[in-house]
Amino acid sequence: MKSIFSDKLIVPTEADLKTALGATFVQWQSIVEYAHDTYPKATDEWKFPGEKHGWSFRVSDKKRVLVYLLPRDGFFKVAMVFGQKAFEAVMNSTVSEDIKHELSAAKAYAEGRGIQIDVRDKSVLNDIQMLIDIKLGL
Repeated sequence: MKSIFSDKLIVPTEADLKTALGATFVQWQSIVEYAHDTYPKATDEWKFPGEKHGWSFRVSDKKRVLVYLLPRDGFFKVAMVFGQKAFEAVMNSTVSEDIKHELSAAKAYAEGRGIQIDVRDKSVLNDIQMLIDIKLGL
Protein backbone atom coordinates (compact mmCIF):
# COMPACT_ATOMS: atom_id res chain seq x y z
CA MET A 1 0.00 0.00 0.00
CA LYS A 2 1.50 3.33 -1.04
CA SER A 3 1.11 6.84 0.26
CA ILE A 4 -2.29 8.44 -0.10
CA PHE A 5 -0.34 11.34 -1.65
CA SER A 6 0.86 10.11 -5.02
CA ASP A 7 1.08 13.26 -7.18
CA LYS A 8 4.75 14.24 -7.43
CA LEU A 9 3.82 17.83 -8.28
CA ILE A 10 1.77 18.43 -5.12
CA VAL A 11 3.66 18.47 -1.81
CA PRO A 12 1.16 17.60 0.94
CA THR A 13 0.08 20.45 3.20
CA GLU A 14 -0.92 20.23 6.85
CA ALA A 15 -4.57 20.58 5.77
CA ASP A 16 -4.15 17.69 3.30
CA LEU A 17 -2.58 15.60 6.03
CA LYS A 18 -5.37 16.33 8.54
CA THR A 19 -7.98 15.32 5.98
CA ALA A 20 -6.16 12.14 4.93
CA LEU A 21 -5.22 10.92 8.41
CA GLY A 22 -8.41 11.86 10.23
CA ALA A 23 -8.21 11.06 13.95
CA THR A 24 -4.63 9.77 13.65
CA PHE A 25 -3.33 13.24 12.74
CA VAL A 26 -2.93 13.85 16.49
CA GLN A 27 -0.59 10.85 16.76
CA TRP A 28 1.41 12.08 13.72
CA GLN A 29 1.90 15.44 15.43
CA SER A 30 2.84 13.75 18.70
CA ILE A 31 5.60 11.68 17.06
CA VAL A 32 7.05 14.65 15.17
CA GLU A 33 6.93 16.82 18.30
CA TYR A 34 8.57 14.10 20.39
CA ALA A 35 11.41 13.75 17.87
CA HIS A 36 11.99 17.52 17.97
CA ASP A 37 11.73 17.72 21.77
CA THR A 38 14.26 14.90 22.06
CA TYR A 39 16.57 16.23 19.34
CA PRO A 40 15.90 19.98 18.91
CA LYS A 41 18.13 20.25 15.82
CA ALA A 42 16.01 17.70 13.93
CA THR A 43 14.87 18.68 10.45
CA ASP A 44 11.65 17.77 8.64
CA GLU A 45 11.34 17.01 4.97
CA TRP A 46 8.74 15.66 2.56
CA LYS A 47 10.28 13.29 -0.03
CA PHE A 48 8.90 11.72 -3.17
CA PRO A 49 11.06 8.65 -3.90
CA GLY A 50 8.84 7.62 -6.82
CA GLU A 51 5.35 6.69 -7.97
CA LYS A 52 5.56 3.28 -6.31
CA HIS A 53 5.70 4.82 -2.81
CA GLY A 54 4.38 8.38 -3.15
CA TRP A 55 5.13 11.11 -0.62
CA SER A 56 6.71 10.35 2.76
CA PHE A 57 7.78 12.59 5.64
CA ARG A 58 11.18 12.33 7.33
CA VAL A 59 12.52 13.63 10.60
CA SER A 60 16.32 13.58 10.54
CA ASP A 61 19.29 14.42 12.71
CA LYS A 62 22.60 15.60 11.20
CA LYS A 63 23.55 12.25 9.66
CA ARG A 64 20.50 9.99 9.38
CA VAL A 65 16.74 9.73 9.26
CA LEU A 66 15.34 9.21 12.76
CA VAL A 67 11.84 8.30 11.65
CA TYR A 68 9.87 8.06 8.41
CA LEU A 69 6.14 8.78 8.50
CA LEU A 70 4.19 7.24 5.65
CA PRO A 71 0.65 8.64 5.21
CA ARG A 72 -2.17 6.27 4.32
CA ASP A 73 -5.95 6.62 4.16
CA GLY A 74 -7.11 7.17 7.75
CA PHE A 75 -3.84 6.09 9.37
CA PHE A 76 -0.09 6.17 8.82
CA LYS A 77 2.97 3.99 9.16
CA VAL A 78 6.13 4.76 11.05
CA ALA A 79 9.26 3.28 9.48
CA MET A 80 12.65 3.09 11.15
CA VAL A 81 16.00 1.47 10.37
CA PHE A 82 18.33 0.19 13.10
CA GLY A 83 22.02 -0.62 12.80
CA GLN A 84 23.39 -3.58 14.76
CA LYS A 85 24.11 -1.65 17.96
CA ALA A 86 20.64 -0.04 17.99
CA PHE A 87 19.05 -3.39 17.06
CA GLU A 88 20.63 -4.97 20.14
CA ALA A 89 19.40 -2.05 22.26
CA VAL A 90 15.84 -2.60 20.98
CA MET A 91 16.06 -6.31 21.78
CA ASN A 92 17.16 -5.47 25.35
CA SER A 93 14.51 -2.78 25.85
CA THR A 94 10.92 -2.85 27.08
CA VAL A 95 9.57 -2.25 23.57
CA SER A 96 6.65 -4.57 22.80
CA GLU A 97 7.42 -8.18 21.93
CA ASP A 98 5.55 -7.79 18.62
CA ILE A 99 7.93 -5.04 17.52
CA LYS A 100 10.96 -7.01 18.70
CA HIS A 101 9.76 -10.07 16.79
CA GLU A 102 9.12 -8.10 13.59
CA LEU A 103 12.49 -6.36 13.82
CA SER A 104 14.41 -9.58 14.49
CA ALA A 105 12.65 -11.21 11.51
CA ALA A 106 13.59 -8.31 9.20
CA LYS A 107 16.38 -8.89 6.71
CA ALA A 108 19.65 -7.25 7.75
CA TYR A 109 21.05 -4.89 5.11
CA ALA A 110 24.23 -2.78 5.21
CA GLU A 111 22.27 0.14 6.70
CA GLY A 112 20.53 -2.12 9.22
CA ARG A 113 17.15 -3.74 9.78
CA GLY A 114 13.94 -1.93 8.99
CA ILE A 115 10.53 -2.02 10.59
CA GLN A 116 7.17 -0.45 9.78
CA ILE A 117 4.55 0.10 12.46
CA ASP A 118 0.91 0.91 11.67
CA VAL A 119 -0.37 3.85 13.71
CA ARG A 120 -4.16 3.68 13.92
CA ASP A 121 -4.46 5.02 17.49
CA LYS A 122 -2.25 6.03 20.41
CA SER A 123 -1.50 2.47 21.57
CA VAL A 124 1.95 2.31 19.92
CA LEU A 125 3.16 5.83 20.79
CA ASN A 126 5.22 4.81 23.83
CA ASP A 127 7.01 2.12 21.81
CA ILE A 128 7.73 4.59 19.00
CA GLN A 129 9.11 7.10 21.50
CA MET A 130 11.38 4.41 22.96
CA LEU A 131 12.58 3.53 19.45
CA ILE A 132 13.39 7.20 18.75
CA ASP A 133 15.34 7.33 22.02
CA ILE A 134 17.28 4.23 21.00
CA LYS A 135 18.07 5.73 17.58
CA LEU A 136 19.45 8.79 19.35
CA GLY A 137 21.46 6.67 21.76
CA LEU A 138 19.56 7.91 24.83
